[in-house]
Amino acid sequence: MSQTSINSRLAMIQAFANFMDNGSQSATVIFYEGVQPTNTAIAADSNNALVTLVFPEPCIKEATATYVEFHPTDTATVIKSGTAAWARIYNGAGDVAADLTVGTDISLVNTNLALGGSLSITSIKLRP
Repeated sequence: MSQTSINSRLAMIQAFANFMDNGSQSATVIFYEGVQPTNTAIAADSNNALVTLVFPEPCIKEATATYVEFHPTDTATVIKSGTAAWARIYNGAGDVAADLTVGTDISLVNTNLALGGSLSITSIKLRP
């Protein structure tokens, strides 16, 4: 197993933080039902989108040698009923930053989202 120095991890994490706030819009996280794509290069099926949450600008609350923590999102209205299976984080330019599997990478109090319901995220920490 390879080891990276604290300084190199900090540089990578800071570059990620800069990437997230790139662009003219705010960074977002969209929750989807259905099958998660095998990698971030595969477009998400917009018909499976359940809710879009928006991060404030800047979106990064804290960057440490072991994780990047995002500020809490806004509270958004669910646009389609379904079971949240995965989420995709986009930067302010609409570029994909990460895919998260619900239940493994990200936890929700209730994965069954009802049309017209609301959702927000209080904490996301990504660990490189």
